[in-house]
Amino acid sequence: MDIFLKTIGALNDETRLKILHFIDHNEEVCVCDIEKSFNMIQSRISRHLKILKEAGFLKVERRGRWAFYAIRTPLDKFRQSILEEISYLGLELPTLKKECNVTR
Repeated sequence: MDIFLKTIGALNDETRLKILHFIDHNEEVCVCDIEKSFNMIQSRISRHLKILKEAGFLKVERRGRWAFYAIRTPLDKFRQSILEEISYLGLELPTLKKECNVTR
């Protein structure tokens, strides 16, 4: 039940919905690219990402000093349906501004 409540709680913020949809739309994004694209400070972005990760939506991969976020796979049907519903909201997403030059 704890993860269910974390999932519901994570969705109670418009910025987190936008970040989640942004990551889903762009597949994998460096935290520095999210920071640049959303024009937000790193600590605030990191807090939102932590909440979304704890809610079971995101996975993180570290490459050197950078952290890359993507939608966790496999994703259960509940979270898949949430991502689908978010895509119907018509959220205005910022353009991806690449700040990080690290690749796989």
